[in-house]
Amino acid sequence: MSGHRIIRGPEAFADRKQKRPRSKDQNHLAYIRSLPCLICMTEKKIEAAHIRMADRRLGKRETGMAEKSDDDFTLPLCADHHADQHKHNESQWWADRGIDPVVIANALWRVTGNYEIGRDIIRQNSPATLVQT
Repeated sequence: MSGHRIIRGPEAFADRKQKRPRSKDQNHLAYIRSLPCLICMTEKKIEAAHIRMADRRLGKRETGMAEKSDDDFTLPLCADHHADQHKHNESQWWADRGIDPVVIANALWRVTGNYEIGRDIIRQNSPATLVQT
C-alpha cells in the first residue's frame, strides 16, 4: 500500500438532490399581509400563507414537512383561514373554494407593492365577493 491519498473536494460528497435555498422577500410578505383575506375579505390578523403544493405550470415544486415555499408563492389569509388550511389536504382545500392559489400568488408577485391592483386581484378571486346568480 502506498502513502498516496486521494483528496476529494467538498463537492464530491454533496447531495445532488439537495434543495436550493428558499427565496425570501420580506417586502413582498409585508405587502401580502397588507391585503384582505382571500377567503373572507377581512382585513384583521392577515398572515402570509405559503403554498406548499406543487404546480408544474409555473415550475413550483412541492415543499416537504416543516419547509416553506419561496415567498413569491404566498397568499393573504386571516389567521382562522390560515389555520384551517393547514388542517386539510391543501390542494383539496383550495379546490373546495374554487381558487387556483398558484395563479393568484403569481399575479400578486407580479404586482407586489401595488396595493390597488393587489386588492383588486383579491376581490376578483375571493369566494366572499362572487355574486350568486
